[in-house]
Amino acid sequence: MTTRIGTTLPRYLVVLGSCLLLLASSAWSSDKDKSDIEKRLETSARVLNEIMGTPDKAIPDKVMRDAKCIAVIPSMVKIAIGIGGNHGKGVATCRTEDGRWSAPAPLTITGGSWGLQLGGQAVDLVMVVTNDQGMQHLLSSKFKLGADASAAAGPVGRDAAADTDWKMKAEVLTYSRARGVFAGIDLNGAAITQDKDETRLLYGKFLPFEDILEGKVHANAEAEPFLEAVRKYSGQAKEHAENEHP
Repeated sequence: MTTRIGTTLPRYLVVLGSCLLLLASSAWSSDKDKSDIEKRLETSARVLNEIMGTPDKAIPDKVMRDAKCIAVIPSMVKIAIGIGGNHGKGVATCRTEDGRWSAPAPLTITGGSWGLQLGGQAVDLVMVVTNDQGMQHLLSSKFKLGADASAAAGPVGRDAAADTDWKMKAEVLTYSRARGVFAGIDLNGAAITQDKDETRLLYGKFLPFEDILEGKVHANAEAEPFLEAVRKYSGQAKEHAENEHP
């Protein structure tokens, strides 16, 4: 009897220890994933601040002021699946009916060989939805640039939009930054979809893309750096200050 207990007990301890390690590993993985989306929000805010911090090479003020939605995909990378391609994760926000910016919605962008022409370096992408039609495509949570929504390389420079008809040509204006160079880029063929996994991590459950971007979801604290940058450069922060201190 004593011998049986003595030989069985270590097995129980091994099994118990394995279970505890598995639980700890799962919790750590969850925390790590959660921190990834938080870092992506912070990085997206930094990308927007850095791009708009260079007036002669920034997205034009008029483009930002009239934007219906803004999406930032920091550090898009090249992948090798089959014939290869590009893949990135980012966040988007849209203007709601009351003029405010919605909580951020995680998204992914996947495309062909149009993207990285600089030796495989990661590229920061910014997309500006210019009209209601483009916004409806984004709200659908899955669409392709150039096929479902017209897209064009966006003008660069604070006053660059003054003498162009960019708004008549494209529903989405697209930009890239790599090696310190910021310019419009042709993203035709890229597929935009909701990132369902990161939506669950950010909000604790799955929420439809449309609900988030239409303002039916409250933004959490992690979203504030990104939303603050969007408000700042879209002119909303200035408008609010003028309304509060006429």
